[in-house]
Amino acid sequence: MDRETITVVTGLPRTGTSMMMKMLDAGGIPPLTDKIRKPNEDNPKGYYEYERVKKLPDDIDWVSLAKGKAVKVLAELVKHLPDTHRYKVIFMERNLDEMLESQRKMLIRRGKDPDEVSDSELKEMFIQYRNMVRDHVESHPTMEVLYVGYNELLLDPEVSVKKIDSFFDGKLDTEKMISVIDPELYRNRA
Repeated sequence: MDRETITVVTGLPRTGTSMMMKMLDAGGIPPLTDKIRKPNEDNPKGYYEYERVKKLPDDIDWVSLAKGKAVKVLAELVKHLPDTHRYKVIFMERNLDEMLESQRKMLIRRGKDPDEVSDSELKEMFIQYRNMVRDHVESHPTMEVLYVGYNELLLDPEVSVKKIDSFFDGKLDTEKMISVIDPELYRNRA
C-alpha cells in the first residue's frame, strides 16, 4: 500500500462505514483506531473509530498518523482534512429509507425520541447534506473518491469488492475482504 496516502472511509450515519473499515483491515490496509468506542447492539463488530477525528478542525496533528492507513471520518468533518495530504476516499451510500429505519431503531435503543424530526424532514436534510459532502470531495484537489453502495455490497460482494480493489490498484486481499461481510447484519431492508 502507498505509505503516504490516507484512506478515508466516510458516509452518512448507518451506511456501513464500520463494515468497510473492517473489510479494508482484512484486505491489507491497517486501520487508525483507538478502540475506545466498544461494539454494541448497533455495531456488534465494532466501530473502528479514532476519537481525535471528532476534534477536526481544531486538532489536525493526528492526520499524519493516518498515512498508509484507513481512518473513519464523519462526513461533516471531511471538509476539515488538511490539503497537505493525499486521500483516497471511500464514500459509503445506502438506500435512504433503510438508513432512516436503522437510525430510528438506534435512537430508540438509546432512549431518544425518534420522532423529534419527521422522517421526511430528516430524509431531505440527509439528501442535502450528502450532496454537500459529495461536492466537496469531488472538487477537492487532493482527494480521489469511490462511491460504494451498502446495498450492492451486501447483495453482490464480489462485484463491489472488485471495484474497491481496482481503486487501490489491485493490491487488496479480496477473498479476506469478502469473508468479513456479514449479511446477518443487514437488518433494515427497504
